[in-house]
Amino acid sequence: MENKLQKTIPFSLQQAMQWRERFGTPFYVYDEQGIRNTVSSVQRAFSWNRGFTECFAVKATPTPAILRLLASLGCGTDCASVSELVLSDSCGLSGRKVMFTSNETSEEAYRKAVSIGAIINLDDITQIENLERSAGIPDTVCLRYNPGKFEIQGKNATSAIMGSQADSKYGMTKTQLFEAYGILREKGVKHFGLHCMAASCSLDASYYPTLAEMMFNIVVEVKEKLGIEIEFTDFGGGIGIPYRPEQEPVDIEAIGKAVHEVYDRIIAGRGLEVSIYTELGRFVTGPHGYLVTSVRGFKHIYKEYVGVDATACDLMRPAMYGAYHHITVLGKEGNELKVDVCGSLCENNDKFAIDRVLPMAQLGDILVIHDAGAHGRSMGYNYNGFMRCGELLLSPRGDVRLIRRSESLDDLFATFDVDEDFSYDA
Repeated sequence: MENKLQKTIPFSLQQAMQWRERFGTPFYVYDEQGIRNTVSSVQRAFSWNRGFTECFAVKATPTPAILRLLASLGCGTDCASVSELVLSDSCGLSGRKVMFTSNETSEEAYRKAVSIGAIINLDDITQIENLERSAGIPDTVCLRYNPGKFEIQGKNATSAIMGSQADSKYGMTKTQLFEAYGILREKGVKHFGLHCMAASCSLDASYYPTLAEMMFNIVVEVKEKLGIEIEFTDFGGGIGIPYRPEQEPVDIEAIGKAVHEVYDRIIAGRGLEVSIYTELGRFVTGPHGYLVTSVRGFKHIYKEYVGVDATACDLMRPAMYGAYHHITVLGKEGNELKVDVCGSLCENNDKFAIDRVLPMAQLGDILVIHDAGAHGRSMGYNYNGFMRCGELLLSPRGDVRLIRRSESLDDLFATFDVDEDFSYDA
């Protein structure tokens, strides 16, 4: 029998029913106060580091209202595409508040990144030529490192999301890294950074301190061998959230303290100064987003099924990764049954839970799918012609506002038959 621990929800059944009446289900709702609290905890954890910047990964929750909230709290953004750069710029974020980390990058993307003054984080040594040809070499460039093998407490850091470093498409080898720094210096770069994201969704508190040790040692080696001072290191994201109720969240302030100790020993001990960037998309918004859906049917065959009006088009992580998301039947407890919770796509992996023990639901009950605030709505798609759902923001006062409406058929069909003069031959 699975763990019966429950997760808290910042809204009531009555509120959810009111929102369903106004907006219909499914929808996402984000807890503004929760996001504010998490950002504050990250900033306290690294307040000792001059220049520390949390560059929120736009891909986690690319919604302007969320980005504007984060900008108001002092965050920057981590972008990987033209649209994410445009979103950041439109939300008042540009210059060194924006980290552009891309791979197999288009010329258009380089030009846009340079035009808003974003820090270019090159994924590969061959991209130096592509950047120069398309947008010119800016005076600040960061390089992404792939260590090939990265261990946390003696175990290889790998996951279903990111895989092992040796199999990852991201970053440069150490030899390429040093060669690239030399080339860029010759091309006039004045300010250098070092980036590495070696894990994904890690709940091990030693991940960032271990990563910091590796990266800070490279900073020292680059200084000693090339005479180049690396001004900032970007740890990427990688810190996870407790998707299961029995899991403990990481203590971000303890992590910051441990990184501080590594910094003092390796960086400050040599008279250097390095700013730290993080890209904590999942950690910042993940726990504070909820997918709210209504029960629309049941099926009793070889297994028991609860059907809901959300589908994998709204949250694909369970279908794509087999990821666990906790589910609450609002207002219900006890009288439990083992069920699969599924949507209505013509795909058998369209399931939010498999063999999950839940209180027995009735038609019209509201289910809340937890920890969907990152890589949830942003990974939505339109298979079977299903339309992606809307998003709400729950204020600290308890009221909500619509920050993205649900898609309509007009949205879905807007790109069809753009050549109005086309006709088939008789």
